[in-house]
Amino acid sequence: MTTNWTRKRERKADVMSRAAEPSHMFSRCRVIGCDRPARAGTDDGLDTRFCRQHADHYSRHGSPYKRSYTSKELAPYRKAATAWLEANEDDFYARNAIDRVKTLYETAGPHVEAFRLRGLSPEARAKAAWARLRKAKIDPRRVVAAWLAVEMIIRDDPQPETKIEFRRVQVSKLVHKMASGTHKRWDAGVSGPKELHVYPRSRGRVLRHLGADIEGATELLIDHLPGLNRLEVRADKNPVGRRKPMAQDATDDLIHLPTFLFPLKTT
Repeated sequence: MTTNWTRKRERKADVMSRAAEPSHMFSRCRVIGCDRPARAGTDDGLDTRFCRQHADHYSRHGSPYKRSYTSKELAPYRKAATAWLEANEDDFYARNAIDRVKTLYETAGPHVEAFRLRGLSPEARAKAAWARLRKAKIDPRRVVAAWLAVEMIIRDDPQPETKIEFRRVQVSKLVHKMASGTHKRWDAGVSGPKELHVYPRSRGRVLRHLGADIEGATELLIDHLPGLNRLEVRADKNPVGRRKPMAQDATDDLIHLPTFLFPLKTT
């Protein structure tokens, strides 16, 4: 009888043999301006769209050409989103999003140490990430605020990547960092104290599963917001994709961020 292990070994051998045979049909990466062949056109893989460099970029950032937003760029948006949630915590849809994130915490299963993730499927690794957040007691509002912040920064980006996969990956990278790894310390030992720090990779299909979960938790909140409005939010950093000119007066430090209409409370 053929075992699962045998089937996996045969599948792996088949993929490796096909990857080692370059196809001349895929002699160009699909990213404009890239003169490298797609991985299927080399002996480095089966990707028919991108070269190795752009495939790795796509895996990490959710786009083959646009980088992730930095923490400094996201900081004022996250602050504005958090303030909005605190001001509208009793709103039905805001409360629904927070409760859905709590449900993701509760249904994630047992906590799995970061060094025990090897061999798990991407979906199982995503559930393990929710379990780490639960164990670290991360406030669910921070997860909802992360999605709102990414929504805002994309709408304020002069050259945005509008595909949903990019949005999911950007949010997942933020949430993944909230309780990223496993840390252990042993005080006793022959050569003194020992420490172990293990961080799971923030890339690949795990981010896609995690992002889909967050999108599902916040979809009603996004759908039922009455629109976007311009709010002046004092921030220390520049808007995405712009250079800040020499300051003329104190008003130059104001950045116009799109945020959700306030407040949603009814009297």
